Amino acid sequence: MDVWLLIAEMAGLLGLAFVLGALAQRLRQSAIVGYLLAGAILGPLLFNRSAVQDVAELGVALLLFSIGLEFSFSRLKRMGARGFTVGGLQILVTLGVFTALFAGRGPLPQALALGAIVALSSTAIVLRVLMDRMEIDAIHGRNALAILLTQDAAVVPLVLLVTVMGHGGDLHSVGMHVVRTLASAGGLAAVFYLLFYTVIPKALMTRGLFNNRELVVLLTIAIGAGSAWAAHAIGLSPALGAFIAGMLLAESPFAAQIRSDIVSLRTLFVTLFFTSIGMLADPQWFLANWTEALVWLGIVFVLKALIVFGIGVLMRIPYTAALATGITLAQIGEFSFVLAAEAHRGGILGEGEFDLIVTVTILSMFVAPYMAAHALPLAERLRGLFRKPAPPTVAPTRRPAGCAPTFIIGFGPAGQRVADQLQESGIAAAVIELNPKSAAVAQIRGLDVHMVDATSSEAVAHVGIQGSCLVIVTVPDPRSAEDIIRNIRFFAPRSTIIARSRYHIASPNLGAAGASIVVDEENTIGDELAQEVVASLKHTHREALGCALAGEKP
Repeated sequence: MDVWLLIAEMAGLLGLAFVLGALAQRLRQSAIVGYLLAGAILGPLLFNRSAVQDVAELGVALLLFSIGLEFSFSRLKRMGARGFTVGGLQILVTLGVFTALFAGRGPLPQALALGAIVALSSTAIVLRVLMDRMEIDAIHGRNALAILLTQDAAVVPLVLLVTVMGHGGDLHSVGMHVVRTLASAGGLAAVFYLLFYTVIPKALMTRGLFNNRELVVLLTIAIGAGSAWAAHAIGLSPALGAFIAGMLLAESPFAAQIRSDIVSLRTLFVTLFFTSIGMLADPQWFLANWTEALVWLGIVFVLKALIVFGIGVLMRIPYTAALATGITLAQIGEFSFVLAAEAHRGGILGEGEFDLIVTVTILSMFVAPYMAAHALPLAERLRGLFRKPAPPTVAPTRRPAGCAPTFIIGFGPAGQRVADQLQESGIAAAVIELNPKSAAVAQIRGLDVHMVDATSSEAVAHVGIQGSCLVIVTVPDPRSAEDIIRNIRFFAPRSTIIARSRYHIASPNLGAAGASIVVDEENTIGDELAQEVVASLKHTHREALGCALAGEKP
């Protein structure tokens, strides 16, 4: 192999990935779309595509290693049963529905593999859009996050499923292969446990070793690449070995530093991974079969959105939020490429099915940023088409005698602090909260609780908010808070509305929606930090204080 030719090809691939990734960002797309296009454009021109894809396979292992670092057992516990239930049901139902749908195209292993591929959504694209739009704290944002985290945790079992199906043979041989695979994975985990909890901590605690960033980076590379090689050496998926190593390391006190040290390397290898996936795209196949690809794209979008919506309704998530969650996740994700490549290598997917699923996945990732960005408005519009028209409600023209209880909308930590202060002052308060756990906390404290969606005008009209003199809105999501404030201002035009603004940029919008007082979190935190700084400086020696203010050393 000509090493310099390979380096030139990789440099060109990364350069084009940068240009197209930056262009995709300007067009409000994910940079991943640019990486895929770079691979599709340069792929036919590369002479050593197999070497690039081998390097990209290492990138997948490092990506799963870093995800394993995020999935410590303590973090999995914090997700709670509800998050796992919603995410697990989404994977199982989607897998079942699409397996039945694809069963007419070929044998059962092929249908199962295609169902598993479609079950996953794009964590990288969806979370980036939700964070950019400040919707990660919205109801549909939190639900999408829980489902995506469950999907990420399910990647390894799904890879294992596809690998076992690719092994083939009768039921006995498949069963024996499963047993050997599980035993190998258990043995590998035991070895990693001894290594990561005895040898490595002692080595890192050696005087001066952990403070040397170069040595920690080298150790991180050795762990990530070594765990992938060890899994490959005993016949397991390299991604599985890297994920196991990452999860075990996540419990160590060095996890945060290791996670930060691997970021640059992960970016390099993951970029190569997506460009190598772009190489798999066959433009000629798409031109010859574009109608079939677009039909399956529509089927994936509609069915995945409906499945998530149905599960959300079953879990008592408000209709609009459940539908917005479904639209947000109605695409096929980056880890689906890993499953598709594994199924193709194992002979489960033929060339036609492989080209179809790769094409549909790439197309769905093109539209994913727009779906995630417009999920909530589209859900509200669709919900309005099927909602029965409510009888017109006239806003009160005068304040009734006396005031209804003070209402606290949102009973998270901020709402609970407000309730504590009100109770100490002997002020009656009622709570509007959708989260069952938070509502239960309010009930334990003896508060009157209404489990309704405050963004719905019908719901607000029926809780008696019309006569309230004071309403406190503590909902973190700014768009939901705006809708809530407008509803309150319509039904209680003379009430005082105090609203929490999590982001400074959202404060003017809350005021324009009708909030009487807006508490800006970022300004409040800045003021408190400044007070702590001044208080700290006052306790120092006067000469030291002068030097500190002047930016000089005493």
